[in-house]
Amino acid sequence: MTILTILRSGHWPSLVGAWLHLTVSFMVWLLIGAMSLSLARDLELSDQQLAWLVALPLLGGAGLRVPAGWSADWVGARSTALAILLAEVAALLWGWLGVSGYGEAVLFALLLGVAGASFAVALPIAGRAYPPAARGLVLGLTASANLGTVLILFLAPRWAAVMDWHRVCAVMAGVVGVTVVLFMLLVPQEQSSLAPHRVEWWRNAAEFIRRRGAYWLGFLYAVTFGGFIGFCSLLPLLLHDLYQLDAVMAGSVAALCGLFGSLIRPLGGYVADRCGGLRILYYVLPIIVGSVVAVTSPSFPVAVAMMVIATGAMGFGNGVVFQLVAEWFPKDIGLASGVVGAAGGFGGFLLPIVTGTTKGFTGSYDVGLWLFAGCGVCAWGTVIVALRTRAAALAERSP
Repeated sequence: MTILTILRSGHWPSLVGAWLHLTVSFMVWLLIGAMSLSLARDLELSDQQLAWLVALPLLGGAGLRVPAGWSADWVGARSTALAILLAEVAALLWGWLGVSGYGEAVLFALLLGVAGASFAVALPIAGRAYPPAARGLVLGLTASANLGTVLILFLAPRWAAVMDWHRVCAVMAGVVGVTVVLFMLLVPQEQSSLAPHRVEWWRNAAEFIRRRGAYWLGFLYAVTFGGFIGFCSLLPLLLHDLYQLDAVMAGSVAALCGLFGSLIRPLGGYVADRCGGLRILYYVLPIIVGSVVAVTSPSFPVAVAMMVIATGAMGFGNGVVFQLVAEWFPKDIGLASGVVGAAGGFGGFLLPIVTGTTKGFTGSYDVGLWLFAGCGVCAWGTVIVALRTRAAALAERSP
């Protein structure tokens, strides 16, 4: 079955609407990271203060993904998605008209976290529009909307060079407003009644939280997606501090890294559909670990190559993990997306916080990156154990 045939097997406008929602929400979610150098200059921030501002939207998104996933299953994914977009507009308008000083900037950063909840509604909208056999590819395509990371890392430093960061918030509010209209036109109202699903939701949720596989997938996603989003948020600062790049050039290099990770993500889901997600993760995780350790190379070309490889491997791993989510929890994609996605957002929050804090104490980014690499090694170890356990189980069943 070709990719075009797979896309025609469901409601493709819903896929486009979900992708657009997630793309623009990623732009909002990483807006502060993309403007970090301008914010540091205008608000006279220390390394630790800037690390918190960059990381807080990721924390807010992590906390909101679970209730957003619940709302997608209980109220409806379309209604929840529209509420998220309207909340983004409100936060951005406040950023344009009202935010001044570090204290208000902290609250503004937390409010932008609502954009991170998009993941828990965009994936159910796309996944439910297609048959189960196509969901690995479809969810991978939807999740490739982290291309919004690329767009904001490339555009925001250029906007901030010709206008202050408050006006950049106004521009993004306009972009989200247009997205609201397009989303309403592309994604239809849910046709079937949600009442039967509401009756079962609490029982399904209780069963879900007792399944250890949900927490394990959350850990794997914290390394792959959390690593990707946290690393991309950190890259402009890292490139500026280590290689003295200006804001525009640092944003361009960070956008290049994000582009590779975004474009390769659907391929991860596609390959996992055919070869098995665990088997693919066995090869992807060591690549993540090795490349992250090498990103602070004294050679700038080598460092950039390692950054591209790291974000590419993380993006590929994102698609693989969500193929496993769709395979293991086909009836509760919204709930599973919220829980697993929250773990990913929390992992993204920890990476810039830990790396920025240790940099403030040691003067180096190495310690934080090595700690993240250690988490990658642990994730790889769990995959090895899972593969051996599965092989042993199959051996016992065979005559």
